[in-house]
Amino acid sequence: MTRKIIIDTDPGQDDAVAILLALASPNDLDVLGITAVAGNVPLPLTERNTRIVCELAGKPDTPVFAGCDAPLARPLVTAEHVHGTTGLDGPVMQDPVMALQDKHGVDFIIDTLRELPEKTVTLCPLGPLTNIATAFQKAPDIIPRVQEIVLMGGAYFQVGNITPAAEFNIYVDPEAADIVFKSGAPIVAMPLDVTHKALTTADRVEAFRAKGTEPCRMVAEWTNFFERFDKEKYGSEGAPLHDPCVIAYLIQSDLFSGRHINVQIETEGRLTLGMTVADWWRITDHPANVTFMNQIDAEGFFALLTDRIGRL
Repeated sequence: MTRKIIIDTDPGQDDAVAILLALASPNDLDVLGITAVAGNVPLPLTERNTRIVCELAGKPDTPVFAGCDAPLARPLVTAEHVHGTTGLDGPVMQDPVMALQDKHGVDFIIDTLRELPEKTVTLCPLGPLTNIATAFQKAPDIIPRVQEIVLMGGAYFQVGNITPAAEFNIYVDPEAADIVFKSGAPIVAMPLDVTHKALTTADRVEAFRAKGTEPCRMVAEWTNFFERFDKEKYGSEGAPLHDPCVIAYLIQSDLFSGRHINVQIETEGRLTLGMTVADWWRITDHPANVTFMNQIDAEGFFALLTDRIGRL
């Protein structure tokens, strides 16, 4: 059964790998469109990078939309220190030829959920949740129509990567995350607890390079670029590939395991703004609202990535 998805993204090298995985898996995933949001880098770069990746995948007919250029209530915080000034630093990238769609990304999300039968569209946010929250605020009627939200964001055991308490995607727009997590839509979250267990070791990067295709070569180049930051920061042998976990889950859910728990977003904390307060031990009686993953079969995950992206 092919699953209809909308990818919401702020590329970012790991976002790029996630998009490649989705576009390489047409028997599993029907990518209805991709909406760009400001996050890792500002919106003009994220929408450009999204189109670059679609062309790299040989899928220039994929509709790409620009969404929100700033968080709901805060100035934009970006992550050039990780992803470089373009967001896709590393190999030299050609400017995209394919056009950006005229429609706003939020309107695309709303219209698609209204037009297609309810519970048939999965939202896949890979960046800050600004576009999704804006769509839910503007058109609350679409919330019960969402099949599932599978997102990359948050952390519990790993805590934070942009502050001591917060993961980047949630921290950039905590108000948006709060709206989405309270929405009542079914949510699966891929936090740092999972993504930090799927590291780009030298062997895994070499497996991409050995495929000999342009998309796989780019994946190897991108990982070589951005893993330097994580190696230095964590003393690890590679970097986590955060966002592809979302797409891998949709293709092969048994690679992951976690718990259905209550997760709330801190929007006011002086030290903990953007924290995903995950009731992992079920200490409170707050109702469960998120399937919060914390285990991954890393070998299986990289085998899937290498095999699928190798087909492009």
